[in-house]
Formats: sequence, C-alpha cells, structure tokens
Amino acid sequence: MRTDHHAYQQATRVAGYGLLGQTVLGFGLLLWGWLSEVTILTTIATWMIPGILAWLALVIVFHQHRLERLEALELDDAPSIGEDGRLFSADDARIAAKRLKWMHAWLMPIASVLYALLLVGFGLYTLRWFGKLDDANADVGKFNTGDALGWQLAATMGLAVLAFIFSRWVAGMAVHSAWANLRGGAGIMVGNALTLLAAAVGAVLAMLEKPTFLEGICQGIAIFMIAVAVETVFGLILNLYRPRRANEVPRAAFDSRVLSLFAAPDSIVRSINEAVNYQFGFEISSSWGYQLLLRNAVRLGVFGVVVILALTTLVIVGPGEQAMRLRFGAIVGNVLQGEPMFKLPWPIDTAIIDDVSRVRELPLGIPTRRSGGTELWSAKGGDDSFTNVFLVAAGTQSAVVEDNVRSGGVVDLFGGGRNVNAIADEFAVVEVEIVLQYRVRDRELDKWLNFTSDTRSRRSSLDMRSRTLRAIAMREATQFLSTKPLEEVFSPQGQSLLAGLSERVQRAFDDHQTGVELVGVAIPQLRPPLSTGDYAGRFEELSVSAQNARRMVESARSTVNTTMSLLIGDAARAAEIVKAIEELRESERASADPQATALMRAKVETMLLDARAQTASVISSARAKRWELLMDAKRQAAEVLGQSASWAVSPELYEQRRTMEALAEALAMVRVKYIIGIDPDRVRVDAEMKEAASGLNLADYMEKKTLE
Repeated sequence: MRTDHHAYQQATRVAGYGLLGQTVLGFGLLLWGWLSEVTILTTIATWMIPGILAWLALVIVFHQHRLERLEALELDDAPSIGEDGRLFSADDARIAAKRLKWMHAWLMPIASVLYALLLVGFGLYTLRWFGKLDDANADVGKFNTGDALGWQLAATMGLAVLAFIFSRWVAGMAVHSAWANLRGGAGIMVGNALTLLAAAVGAVLAMLEKPTFLEGICQGIAIFMIAVAVETVFGLILNLYRPRRANEVPRAAFDSRVLSLFAAPDSIVRSINEAVNYQFGFEISSSWGYQLLLRNAVRLGVFGVVVILALTTLVIVGPGEQAMRLRFGAIVGNVLQGEPMFKLPWPIDTAIIDDVSRVRELPLGIPTRRSGGTELWSAKGGDDSFTNVFLVAAGTQSAVVEDNVRSGGVVDLFGGGRNVNAIADEFAVVEVEIVLQYRVRDRELDKWLNFTSDTRSRRSSLDMRSRTLRAIAMREATQFLSTKPLEEVFSPQGQSLLAGLSERVQRAFDDHQTGVELVGVAIPQLRPPLSTGDYAGRFEELSVSAQNARRMVESARSTVNTTMSLLIGDAARAAEIVKAIEELRESERASADPQATALMRAKVETMLLDARAQTASVISSARAKRWELLMDAKRQAAEVLGQSASWAVSPELYEQRRTMEALAEALAMVRVKYIIGIDPDRVRVDAEMKEAASGLNLADYMEKKTLE
C-alpha cells in the first residue's frame, strides 16, 4: 500500500468513527445506568470513558501524519534556491514533521498515562464501593440489576457484536505499517465487546435468579480495568528502553498486546502454527495430516460438543446426596438419593445436588467469643451489652404465661396499669446462646428447595432459607423459654430443656414443610445478663449450693443402690422387698393370724432367696447351720439310746468302762500320768527303764497308752 496523505486521511476517518462510537457507548451506557439504576451498565461505562482519550489521541496523531505527508509533497515540489537546493533549510521547513515527532514523544505517552490513571481510578473506586456494601453503617446505596433485563440483554448483546465487528475491521487495517497504531483502538473496542458480552451473560444469570454472579462480573470488570492499566504502564516503560529503527512509527503504550489477540484471532492461529513447526523442527503445518486436522476441525469440534452434551445426560448421585432435575428452571421428577440420574442434555435439564449428610449449624442470635478456660457469670470482660436476651417466667408465674401462650393470646406485659416492678415479679431475663444442628431429611430435597430461595443479601452472611429457619426457631425458643420458670431454666429437672426445645422446633419445621431434620440443639452459654451486676454472683452461689445438694442426694442414692445391690441383688426390687418386710412386721406386732404371718414370712424369705444376693447367702447359711445342729443332736440322742442296753446289763461295769474311756481320752497327750481313786491292790505297774532319746521322738507322741 502506498503511504501518502490519502492513507492517513483514511486512518483519521476510521479513528474518528472509533472516537464517535466510544463516546456514544460510554456516555450512553452511563446515562442509561444512572437513570435506570443498573450497576453493571455504569461499571461498563467507567471502562469505556477512558478509551475516549486513546481514540482522540489516534485522531490527532493520524491527522498530523496526513499534514506531514502533505508538507513533504510541498517541499518536494518547491523551487531549488540556495546551496541546498531548497528555498528554506530542511530542518526549518518541516514544521509538521517536528510536530509529529513531538506528538509521538509526548502526546501519546501522556495520553497513555492519563488512560491508565483513569482506569486505575475507576477500577479502585468500583472495588471500594463493593467493599462498602457489606458495611451497614456506610450509605453507598445498593447493587441493582435493573427491571428490564430483557432489553438489557438485547442491547448489550447487539452492541457487543457491533463492537467486535468494528474492532475486527480496525485490526485488519492495522496490518499495514501506516495504520499500525490502529491496533490500540482495535484493542479498546474489543474490550468494549468483552465487557458488553459479560453484561449479557450476567443478565441471563439474573433472569435465572442468580444475581450474585452479576456482582462478580462487575468486580471482574474492575479488576480487568486495573490489569489493562498495569499493562499500559509496563508498555510505556518498555518503550523508553526499546531500540528504534529509522523511520519506525512508535507503538502507543495503550496498545494492549492481550486485547490485540482478541481483536485479531487469526494471529493466534499463526502463532500456534509457528510454535508447532518450531517444536517438530520442520514445516508440519504443511503436511497432509495437519491439513486434514484443520479441514475437519469443525467436525471434530461438533463431535466434541455432542459428546460433552451427552455426558450431561447422566448425573451420579452419591450415597449421602440427594438430587432433583430442573427443566428450564422448574423442578420436575422425584427426589433421587444414592443412584444415577438420567436427564435431558444441558441446558434443557440441569441437576441440583445437595449433600444431605452434612450437618449444618445455625446460631440463634449473635455468637459470643469464649475463652479457653472456665467462664464465670460474675466475671465481666469486654462487651457487657445485652446479646441473645430472652424472657423467662419468674417462679409461679410460669403457669400463667404458659396458659396465655397456649391459648394463642399475647401476654400483656404493661397492661392493666402494672408498673415495671410488677412485670419484674412475673418475668426474668436470661442470656442464652442457642445453636441449631440440622440437615436435609431423606427424600425431602423438594421441600427444602420449595421452602424459600437461597438468595443472599449483601449485608447478611446467611441466605434467605437460613434466615427463615432462624426466625421460626427464634419464635419457638422465645415462646418455649417464656413458659419455663427461672429455676427450671438454670437447673432443669425431669425432661431436659434441650429435649423440649428440640421437639418444639422440629414440630414447627414440619408444620412449615421445610424438609429439615433437627439433629440437635446446643446451648453453649446460659447465664444471667452481665449488666445485672452482683446478681450473677448470687446465681453462681445458688447454682453451687444446688449442685452440692444434688451431689449429696446422688451420693446417698448411690450408697443405697450399692447396699441394696449387695444385700438383695437388684436395687429396683428393693422397694418391693422392703414393703413386704414392713407388712410382715405389722402382722407380727398384731399377731392376729399366726398362719398368715408364717405365710408372709415364707413369702419374704422366698423373695430374698430368689434375689441370690448376700441376704440369700445368710439365710442359706443359717438354714444349713440349723440342720447341722439338729443332726448332731439326733446323733447324740441315738448314741445314748444305743448304750441303754449295756447299762441295763451291768451298770457298774458300764460306769467303770465309760470312766476309763474318759480318762484315756483326757490323759492321752499328758507325759506324766497320775492314777487317782483306784484301789492299790488292783493296780499292777509294769515299768521299763530306758534312757531318754536326745532328739525328738515322734513315737512318744504317736503311741497310745492303754490302762488296765
């Protein structure tokens, strides 16, 4: 192409079109977003407005190139006067050329710096604005998606197509060296197309009730602006150190290399071909295999898309998961759990999979920070303000409050002319931290999804479903605690406080068809409010005393159970056996019917023996001892009766024999023998003199002496 003033005139005209389009797009979207309060449109406008400076700089530079070419033509046609053959010297005559050189040296870098500063400023402002949305004290408005999402989708998609076509046309012109600086404008215009396309995708997601994705797109555009600004600054710095060739037109710093690839995607293909040829070491891109691959690239792409869509027809639902089909956003079919699910290809059918085995926690109120050690009610530290405060009935007034709540009425706290002291006599204040632990019930994912939406506001950490569950549970907890007296809340007896609250909350969840199964209710903290001062310490003293009394009662009950288990074998039957013994004592004292008393005694003994414990062992031992004594007495009686015949034959002989047996038995172990009371004429002594053995002679002790 011939590089003359006509070429630069055409480039100036195209740059003017780009400037006009950039201005209309930037301020048009800004006005639309400001009037309709659409945040995404104002964010895109902040990207487009800095591009006006770049297009304006291109218009000025290309116009100066045209003036420089006209000046060169005029100097070529001027008459030859002077030694140098010109009317004026070359340096003094080329005013337009000097001005063009100055523009490349100063105007384009200044425009690039201003372009980068605007992008960084708008990007940081947008990110900071999104950061303040989470602050409840900051009055910065709110994120709006807009009401006319259909018109927004149509406009952004149409403008994105037009911007991409224009950027592609400008990138094609920039192939020529004279129009090389148009690459910067093409990159800015393709950036417009990308941001508008992102807005169109966000509008589609907003129609599908997913506005959070639109917020992420806005923040992504802000990050994209900062990234382009950083690339511009790096390009400006590299231009300062890059060596230049003669008559080379410097490349503008706002000419993004990354955006230029999107504006000219065919250059990516050429780069890939060159990289492949370099890796293989020869022109593989000219081979028949590579050409065959290129010719069938579309078919392979279609085949890949078909395979991917076919894969979306099968969804594997894990054992602890539940899934449902959505057809164009509407729930169809039944709940599936732990089995494969077949559906139509995406995007006709989509699947929602939820891990129902995961136990979720939902605090009722504001969770408090707890230290690792023991916390005392009377210990104050940090924030002493009221948090998670509930009303409970004071003493005997719990029955009145419970009747009012059950009847559906509202407890009139300040009616009837009652003052604050009267109300304080009926109610007390406690600080309770309650944490619900729940999960989705089996085969009830449809109820969980139809209960409420899962949208989440900017200033809330919980979605709408969790907030609704918390409101229902908070209502039930408030009513439940208001029916309980203060002493029962701090020292529950009988049915557990947690069990009663769990049943009530679960019943409320079932009534509202939430599809939630309450796993448990935890109360990490239960105490009087810290602002009550010394009363918290008194509560602690009362609680310690109650615990000591309960400990003593439990210790005594443990002793009773241990004793009864030792004596009877079963502590549960102790009351029955004791009652039977008391009835036996009453019958013995009355002594009205001895036979009935004997029957009652036998019944008590049978009960004690059946227990097979220490008492049964004592009774069995006593019975055995009684039989032993009885049988010994019978033996002695039988022995006496057996000797009566001998007595009858010779009483004197029987008496002497029994006397001798008694003496033999008594004196058997005595070494010195004495014979007393016998006539000496009837005694014969037979003695044998022997020396005593020096050692122990067991025969002396084993020998049994007989008397004659």
